[in-house]
Amino acid sequence: MTNPLLEKFETPFESAPFSKIKNDDYKPAFIQAIDDAKAEIDAITSNAEAPTFENTIEAMELSGEKLGRISSIFFNLNSAETNDEIQQIAQEVSPLLSEFGNDVRLNQDLFERIKVVYNQKDSLKLTEEQAYLLEKKYKGFSRNGANLNEEDKNKLREIDKQLAMLSLQFGQNVLAETNAYELIITDENDLKGLPQYVIDQAKADAEQKKYEGWLITLHAPSYIPFMQYAENRELREKLFRANGVKAYQNNEYNNEENVKNIVKLRQERAKILGYKTHADYVLEERMAKKPETVLDFLHDLLTKAKPFAEKEIKELAAFAKEVDGIETLQRWDHGYYAEKLKQKKFSLSDEELKPYFQLENVIQGAFDVATKLYGITFKEIQTIDKYNEDITTYEVLDKNGEFLSLLYADFFPRSGKRPGAWMTSYREASNVNGNSKRPHISIVCNFTKPTKDTPSLLTFQEVTTLFHEFGHALHGMLPNTTYESLSGTNVYWDFVELPSQFYENFCYEPEALKLFAKHYKTGEIIPQELIDKVRESSTFMEGYQTVRQLSFGLLDMAYHANDLVEINDLQQFEKATFKQTELYPEVDKNIMSTSFSHIFQGGYSSGYYSYKWAEVLDADAFAFFQETGIFNQETARKFYQLLSSGGTVEPMKLYEEFRGHKPTADALLKRAGLV
Repeated sequence: MTNPLLEKFETPFESAPFSKIKNDDYKPAFIQAIDDAKAEIDAITSNAEAPTFENTIEAMELSGEKLGRISSIFFNLNSAETNDEIQQIAQEVSPLLSEFGNDVRLNQDLFERIKVVYNQKDSLKLTEEQAYLLEKKYKGFSRNGANLNEEDKNKLREIDKQLAMLSLQFGQNVLAETNAYELIITDENDLKGLPQYVIDQAKADAEQKKYEGWLITLHAPSYIPFMQYAENRELREKLFRANGVKAYQNNEYNNEENVKNIVKLRQERAKILGYKTHADYVLEERMAKKPETVLDFLHDLLTKAKPFAEKEIKELAAFAKEVDGIETLQRWDHGYYAEKLKQKKFSLSDEELKPYFQLENVIQGAFDVATKLYGITFKEIQTIDKYNEDITTYEVLDKNGEFLSLLYADFFPRSGKRPGAWMTSYREASNVNGNSKRPHISIVCNFTKPTKDTPSLLTFQEVTTLFHEFGHALHGMLPNTTYESLSGTNVYWDFVELPSQFYENFCYEPEALKLFAKHYKTGEIIPQELIDKVRESSTFMEGYQTVRQLSFGLLDMAYHANDLVEINDLQQFEKATFKQTELYPEVDKNIMSTSFSHIFQGGYSSGYYSYKWAEVLDADAFAFFQETGIFNQETARKFYQLLSSGGTVEPMKLYEEFRGHKPTADALLKRAGLV
């Protein structure tokens, strides 16, 4: 019986044949693909000819293509469409993949061939991209243990295997805890303050599970508006506390030991490889280069932002006391009173804005902005196989009508889908020896579903989230590069957020908003008065938001930039780290670390600072667009060049070529109102 994962995909654009793939196909496909990739590596090392760029570096780049394709499909589904069976398969194949990765990175014969080519690099007449690929391959080996003795290589193998499993388990626990919590409301009075769309969704969620009343969960489209609008303070506290103990309860999904072990093993790994800390290891291949630079950056911003944040919270506390007699403002009060104060100050609420942000219109708006900037177009296509009926697929064409990319859009929460929003790929771009392969990109979010009476209407924060992920998607869709490992978002981690955060800026520009912000009932374009309020309110609570974001970056660095022997009490460790950024009274048994998926499941360990780092870049970049006109074709051409270059050029060089100078924080501080 044939395995569709091992066959050539006879589908439009060789897209993944989801409907033909059964769960039973995955493990055999992984095993076969690993064997095939090993054979490809063996062919390189046993080549009797002298090592050259083509027969060693380029051959390595082309090896394991089938394994990469299968891995992309499987692990993307494990995030967006998982179930118990898929999670079990993930537990079984992750060690195999980790072992194979180490077999390659620790292959002495392979490294010797790479070294021969690397030592000749100045005389090889390589293109800039080829030279960059050679540098990356060489560092990939030297940084990951190729020069170690056999004993240390074996230690490294074992650590990597354990880390792969722990990271996987961490994510599964967070998802299980998110799905497990249910707040069932049976008294209609407890719904006071909630917008109708939240009530309707809660009713629909309850009906789906055959409950009486209304169901509130820890999924963002349910949790966030409840914390923002619900008048019942006791229920806000109850929901906040439930969210604050995710994967920190006395049950099988507790992540305490997983966190401790991940941190400890990362530190051991760094030491074996000759680095002081995990952060030193990671940051060597980042724009920041070293932990001291990151910590100076975070503390400098904290010094500037904290006085503003303290002033904001003081004002919010006074407001809560004035309107409701609240003596001590608590964390579960923040969203509620911030929304009320925002309405008072700017006469603006999400309820007033949502009718102008129907999901379909916002998607089209993201497309239209890209069309005006880069001339690319998007066409919905029905012939692409999907992994869930909620998915919409698009064919992306360049300004000449040539195929650029496939785009999958997946917007609504499901029980098999992890929380949050992300961009990913099912296939990256490459063009080796004229064999052009264009990318297949996906954006995944968790927005409010349409109900029987209303379409999916987005909060303004959800609008910026969609634009953010679409900015990543553009980075993935536009490469003009030769090698897959240097295409799209395969760039330094503290550069990868620039395209996404840059794209969010268009959500505040009247010229862009008028393209898509139309009332879902009347078709009326958003009034200028509302646009002005959006712009005026954009710096509301910016001091608080900045300090909050910095606190996450500092927690990440506390775990990874210190030579920790052992963390005895996770909550106390976190509390000590957050002390410098604390703006609210402490809440007992409340923790972030056990569900901090960015650093313990995703790729942001020692890299969470990247969001703020990239904000400096994006504010500076967008200031250039504002100076020349937000749809200025010459400025857009320069930014397109930055996007399409992927990881083929040093990020700062790429940025300076676009901007004409190094970035400064001035534009960010001005935009955030922190000057």
